[in-house]
Amino acid sequence: MSVSRKIRTFVEKSSFIRKMFEEGQRRKAKYGAENVFDFSLGNPNLEPPPKFKEILGELIHDPTPGRHGYMPNAGFAETRQSVADYLNTFNRPRFTADEIVMTVGAGGALNVVLKTILNPGEEVIIPKPYFFEYNFYIDTHQGVPKVVRTRPDFFLDFDAISEAITENTRAFLINSPNNPTGRVYREGDLKELASILSHCSGKFGEPIYLISDEPYRKIIYDGGSVPNVFDVYDEAFVVTSFSKDLSLPGERIGYVAANPEMSDKDIIMNGLILCNRILGYVNAPALMQRAIAYLLEESVDVSLYQKKRDMLCDGLSSVGYDFIKPEGAFYLFPKTPVEDDVSFVGALQEENILPVPGSGFDGPGHFRLAYCVPDEVIERALPGFERVMKRYRK
Repeated sequence: MSVSRKIRTFVEKSSFIRKMFEEGQRRKAKYGAENVFDFSLGNPNLEPPPKFKEILGELIHDPTPGRHGYMPNAGFAETRQSVADYLNTFNRPRFTADEIVMTVGAGGALNVVLKTILNPGEEVIIPKPYFFEYNFYIDTHQGVPKVVRTRPDFFLDFDAISEAITENTRAFLINSPNNPTGRVYREGDLKELASILSHCSGKFGEPIYLISDEPYRKIIYDGGSVPNVFDVYDEAFVVTSFSKDLSLPGERIGYVAANPEMSDKDIIMNGLILCNRILGYVNAPALMQRAIAYLLEESVDVSLYQKKRDMLCDGLSSVGYDFIKPEGAFYLFPKTPVEDDVSFVGALQEENILPVPGSGFDGPGHFRLAYCVPDEVIERALPGFERVMKRYRK
């Protein structure tokens, strides 16, 4: 056997997006890339803001010695302070550099947090549908993912959450704006969740942490906003990256922030800093750490994503697709007209349309469309969406 049984099983479970990517490559070779409409990957199609290249050029030509050497395991102090100052512009708790660890993207940040807080066999509760790789991250650190239902509108189901929490619960993991639904959790819902977690923490004598995965925080539509978990719950972490709002997914730069009012904060921070090193990430790239300090207020033009959302939603709605209009991120999660979402996605593939089955996010009966694509991809795909829906209506 070439790989372990566990990894073989993981490969099989994580194969939906990989299969769609491979199918896309095959179809592009056969039909031409311009005739294949690939909505499978959340890979931003917008270029980084102009200031990014300006700052990068200045940093590259900076003659100061040692600019590319090792840094403290938590990251450059000046960058962490810049992040803290930025967080202080919209959070009630007051941050310093001491509550920030620079990481290799949001994935690195989440792994660092899980490595720090989990004992073997402890559970992390996740509302579904959700980014399926959370399961693998949790397992890597000997934890157990525990998935709970959400309401039909994808808001949190507090009865399900209360039933799921036990003395073995260590953390609750949310993603807002959400991948794959685009849902943004409301402030009142976060307060209710915080109340439940506080009650159960007191009941079981150990803190239950709230981890908020927020790489889409700035990609928000219709004048909305993302409520702050730090304002409602002390035992909270935010993990995030600059992959989406600055279109820098390949640069792998992010951070984890811990609530300054968290209990046992000092030992938690020491744990995060240690895990940032021993997991093999060592440090986020030096050049990107220095650049990010100047770009915290920057973002791609989110109105362009809103335009794509509206184009896709209007087009699909007009031919009978049923969905909840996303409030943020760049994903749409329509219902399939039949129970078998995999077979429906197969029908869309016949039109060279490549979404991902909802089953890949523990959301069967749906499919995910990543609309971070050129406008013409959306426009040219709409007739194919219509033909498939007509076929299933018959």
